[in-house]
Amino acid sequence: MADPTWVRDAEDPRLADYRDLRRREPPPGVFVAEGVVPIRVLLASSRSVRSLLVCEREYDRLAPLVARHDVPVLLADLALMARVAGFDVHRGALAAAERWPARDPAAILSGAARVVFCEALSDLTNLGAVFRNAAALGADAVLIDRQCGDPLARRVVRVSAGHVLTVPWARAAISDLAGFERLALTPRSDAQPVAACAATGPVALLVGSEGYGLSAETLAAADRQVRIPMRPGVDSLNVATALAVALYALADHH
Repeated sequence: MADPTWVRDAEDPRLADYRDLRRREPPPGVFVAEGVVPIRVLLASSRSVRSLLVCEREYDRLAPLVARHDVPVLLADLALMARVAGFDVHRGALAAAERWPARDPAAILSGAARVVFCEALSDLTNLGAVFRNAAALGADAVLIDRQCGDPLARRVVRVSAGHVLTVPWARAAISDLAGFERLALTPRSDAQPVAACAATGPVALLVGSEGYGLSAETLAAADRQVRIPMRPGVDSLNVATALAVALYALADHH
């Protein structure tokens, strides 16, 4: 492992992957992880890491993992990191890594028992929480349709605690779920309580957009509509919260 190098000039060309992240995406083919926890997951994975930009305090926390990799480490103070990135990098740690080729949905569904399908989930915080919930509660994969946000956006990687790097995912359509019982999560009062589902085979839990839920077409394509019983007067739960409750309710069946 090469020794970490101090960077004191905000125009240093080695900082190109991190420049103005608040207003624009990293260079093509690159994504950025923010914070020690996601970076630890990144370094423990098989992903190709281009560099780390960290303050001295956070480097000390990452050093044991960094020692196993031939990754350039750029040390900088928080003020310089903020000038480069365009925002206050409170967590004091950024990492740039290579994106990987899109995966075939069939490849990640092979052998899966329980998966999540997201339709038109555009809020990046919610999308990150979906991946964290999937990792924590035993989903084997996450499928996202073409309207969903970028799973490798910086906020998604951060909110997922890096688990977008560990949970298999792919862009897909509802038609890719052949062989799965498709359970559409909806607040409709006539839907079956999710805890009462006695699914015996592979299950796909379908969740929809923050504002409108699942589309009429996807609801019609589902095998069953399921709900989380709630007290009167509450319209619905946040989509990521609802997913966590539903995954936990289904856990005993697999």
